[in-house]
Amino acid sequence: MTIKRISSGGEFEAKVGYCRAVVAGGWVHVAGTVGQGDGAAEQCRSALAVIEKALTDAGASFADVVRVTYMLPDRAEFEPCWPILAETFGENPPAATMIECGLIDPKYRIEIEVTAILPE
Repeated sequence: MTIKRISSGGEFEAKVGYCRAVVAGGWVHVAGTVGQGDGAAEQCRSALAVIEKALTDAGASFADVVRVTYMLPDRAEFEPCWPILAETFGENPPAATMIECGLIDPKYRIEIEVTAILPE
């Protein structure tokens, strides 16, 4: 099996020792991704842009995402993200989980992780 590793050049990739995405066995596993900006909604859009680039580099798109996990330090900040997520996934909503937890830095308000299947 061929494994392809995709880096986005994010600061934590080198510090922690991981890559943005791994393509293996027909699957695209995108690491938990935080975004820049003020508030969960702005960071959500930013994180989705990074994820979209990783999916594109892997040969997939948001239409191919089958699983998504949202992690937020405060679940009350999730609702403003809903319209952004509905717009992003549109007619192809994935299975989803939202977890309230601490993130790597208090400035981050949302982290998003996805799994996609490569289109045939």
